[in-house]
Amino acid sequence: MKELSQEEWQKQIQNDKDAVLLDVRTEEEVEEGYIPKSKNIDIYKGQGFIDEVEKLDKSKHYYIYCRSGKRSSQACTLLDQMDFAETYNLIGGFSEWEGEKKTD
Repeated sequence: MKELSQEEWQKQIQNDKDAVLLDVRTEEEVEEGYIPKSKNIDIYKGQGFIDEVEKLDKSKHYYIYCRSGKRSSQACTLLDQMDFAETYNLIGGFSEWEGEKKTD
């Protein structure tokens, strides 16, 4: 896992053809807004989270965020233990995100 600032995160994603954005927040949090093109898998679902993550391509590079950076750090650690190639945690999470946001 690497901890990335918003600037590093945005720059790296633009230049990474294997980038996958992973939002590990709850559905309620996602309804308040999310980073475009991100896939949501709620880390609070426990085994359900593990089951969903197992379906992902482990060779891709996962840019993971939550509200503050704590849950996404845990998710990075889990994915690292599951032999995912690369994981990146967004420092400060969505609550400090100043980039593009979407709401449905």
